[in-house]
Amino acid sequence: MTQLKLLAWLWSLVVCLLMVHTSYLWLNQRISPETDILALLPLQQRDPVLQQAFTQMVDTGQQRLIVLIGADDWMQARDAADAYVSELSPYNVLLQLDQRATFDSRQEWLGLFRQHRLALLTPEQESALRHEPTQFWVDQALSNLYRPFGGSILSPWHDDPFNLFGEWAQARAQDTTVRPRDGRLSISDGRREYVVLPFTLRVAAFSTAAQQAIVPLLQKAKHSALKTVPGVEVLSAGVILYAAAATEQSRREVGTIGFGSMLGIIVMTWMAFRSLKPIAWVIVSVAIGCLGAFSVCWVVFDRIHLLTLVFGASLIGGAQDYGTYFLCNRFAADARQLNSWQLLRRLTPALTLALATTVIGYLGLALTPFPGLRQVAVFSAVGLVFAWLTVICWFPALAWRGTFKSGRLGEKYAGTMQHWPVLRCDRGTLVFGLLAIALAAFGLSRLHTDDDIRLLQNPPKHLVDEQIKLSQLLDVPAAAQFYLVRGPTAEAVLQREEVLRERLEPMIEKRLISGYQALSNWVPSLHVQGEHRQLIQNKLLNDGGALNLLAKKLGEDDKWVSRSREALLASALPLSPENFFKSPIAEPSSTIWLGNLNGIYASIVGVRGANKDNLAILQQAASGLEGVQWIDKVSEVSSVLAAYRQYMTWLVVFSYIAVYGLLYPRYHRNTWRVVAPTAIASLATLALLGSVGAGLQLFHVLALMLLLGIGIDYGIFLQEHFGRGDAIAWLSVVLSAINTLLSFGLLSLSKTPALQAFGLTMLIGTVAVCLIVPWFTVAATDNEIPTERLGVTV
Repeated sequence: MTQLKLLAWLWSLVVCLLMVHTSYLWLNQRISPETDILALLPLQQRDPVLQQAFTQMVDTGQQRLIVLIGADDWMQARDAADAYVSELSPYNVLLQLDQRATFDSRQEWLGLFRQHRLALLTPEQESALRHEPTQFWVDQALSNLYRPFGGSILSPWHDDPFNLFGEWAQARAQDTTVRPRDGRLSISDGRREYVVLPFTLRVAAFSTAAQQAIVPLLQKAKHSALKTVPGVEVLSAGVILYAAAATEQSRREVGTIGFGSMLGIIVMTWMAFRSLKPIAWVIVSVAIGCLGAFSVCWVVFDRIHLLTLVFGASLIGGAQDYGTYFLCNRFAADARQLNSWQLLRRLTPALTLALATTVIGYLGLALTPFPGLRQVAVFSAVGLVFAWLTVICWFPALAWRGTFKSGRLGEKYAGTMQHWPVLRCDRGTLVFGLLAIALAAFGLSRLHTDDDIRLLQNPPKHLVDEQIKLSQLLDVPAAAQFYLVRGPTAEAVLQREEVLRERLEPMIEKRLISGYQALSNWVPSLHVQGEHRQLIQNKLLNDGGALNLLAKKLGEDDKWVSRSREALLASALPLSPENFFKSPIAEPSSTIWLGNLNGIYASIVGVRGANKDNLAILQQAASGLEGVQWIDKVSEVSSVLAAYRQYMTWLVVFSYIAVYGLLYPRYHRNTWRVVAPTAIASLATLALLGSVGAGLQLFHVLALMLLLGIGIDYGIFLQEHFGRGDAIAWLSVVLSAINTLLSFGLLSLSKTPALQAFGLTMLIGTVAVCLIVPWFTVAATDNEIPTERLGVTV
């Protein structure tokens, strides 16, 4: 008894420290789970330029929130938008309307391009300068002069008689469907007029506190817009909306899985033992396991992902195995002759092996390159260790005195093993085995893989619908597919962009894409700018050029020609990216210019209007172009998932070998009886998934890794008692399996496809291993323990 008290007091001290640490985290408001789904992705040694490109696209996009307010009439849309903005204006510390994008002044354009406009031409203008006769340009200048409000919209006729800059500016305006109107940004789909409200978040999009503050404000602003103009359409898109939805979904699932698992444990323990004490002890062991896992994970990772908590909630189903096994053996007939210390010494080998094999399964997760899965592995493994230590240190002392009775349901569970079939060397076993092999072969032959990263999330349909409609209206480039262009200098990057654009232009004509976003649209390379100036000089400004012929048509003298030529040549200065980005008009292009990255210059060329059927054509467009690389982030990460699915599959195989080696010194020639049920259950699970047409993905394999640890426990519990007559060992297996089914069964109902796949695999596998494991136990002996109503007093 002295040893038990010492263990109990030492463990009590550890539990007190855990409670103090968790209280500290709570009181200091450091408990804020991570919700960024990208945090779950592999950390790779990748091209730093590529990583910077993707990071810049993601970081910029996740802090944006775009809202469209639409109505049949522009005035109604404007009034509703004003009401929407008015509701949010007091909260500028959270999000702010981007006023820079609403400029409506010619001076914004002229201020930047006045000194550079002679070097700016559209491809159509360049072709015309090369191929059209001089008279064509004279006629165009006269047409511009005599039309109402002669000249371009950006400058008077005498500053741009051939409307070169005006047409170039109009071409640049086609890069976006958004137009300034009444000091606002507007867009139309032909049926409705929309006000475009671009917001910038002043807080992190993945902050739970920010989501809880901003999302209700957006709902309030939407109600205000609808109240002002009933029937107005409000479309919203932003990373924070998806993050908030994922956070809320994860919280619901944490509560459902955790509460459901705990309720199942309480009900099953009561039905088995008809006492509140075993229920309380099991709950305490599980609670300390979760408390320890949470505390240690926070120290190791400094931040815990919500998926870890969702996944870790299923820990309840495994952590109770140790307490259930101890309690069942406490009621065993031969335990009447043992005190708690003796019973602990008898059960410790089986409990230790059960913990070791389960932790091996979780260590398989820890070996993956996924930060989120490493958190899950640490959370679950530490939780199981703490639950195991609670059973070892507290249960013997708690069970030193007291009387508990086994319930009738417990007796019925225990008695079922007497009627379980046994594998024998006979015709019936052979026929059954051949039939099982045939069914498994059929299912496995239909099994296919599906590693699409989009299976990691299943956002609400209304968010997806709004995102699709908003993207169609704004025609924005995709953030996950783009070209990465790099070179030793900024000039080299711009020249390579221009070569790429020549391949993209025919795709626009064929309507394979609707357009592209490239800095070289606004800032041509110095080489191209020089060619443009030379073309204009030769065709329009030299003696005998279009300017001289135009002067004769208008009756102007040589002085007029000289003044006009000098004015045009004064606007021929080279334009560089550095000069361009000094202007507010360059703000939308800031995300696509990466600049100098450790001696390498790089940029992004975004593609608009692409669909998945044309991705191969877009990839081919970069073929053979120096410094140009097609990036398809969805396909890239999906390929990573596929690679690690294969990696984890081999890890499962080698883990079986490791577990066999671990168990062999204790079970010797009967080791296969412990391992075989779980292996067969895993194959049966894969066969069933294949039969229903499910695609095998990484999370199915991860579940099989965990099933290895849990399933081996059942084999250990039965094999420890060397006989089919040990009803108590079978009772502990049944109770553990039912509680595991409750926890992972609920996980299979998750709306997140990845978690659903994991839970479904565990559900099928646990049922299978529970049904199969009695077949492989040692044949019954003459020392069978009868099933009877047991009362134990120690």
